[in-house]
Amino acid sequence: MTHGARNDSPATVTAIKRGDVMAQVAVVLVGTADRMASVMTVDSLEERGLKDGATVHVLAKAVNVLLVKP
Repeated sequence: MTHGARNDSPATVTAIKRGDVMAQVAVVLVGTADRMASVMTVDSLEERGLKDGATVHVLAKAVNVLLVKP
């Protein structure tokens, strides 16, 4: 998958708060204690197969933070 985001950091999923429609995914950046979170639809969460402990990439562009599973 190609993207235009210049800030690309590997991270590990540490927690998922799942609602009926939306989910909040918390991550810690690899090699740091820095934490971030992203909100997405439950459909997107399931399509990406995200679970606790999964490795993702945090892509930050403008006000959006995207989690991409490698």
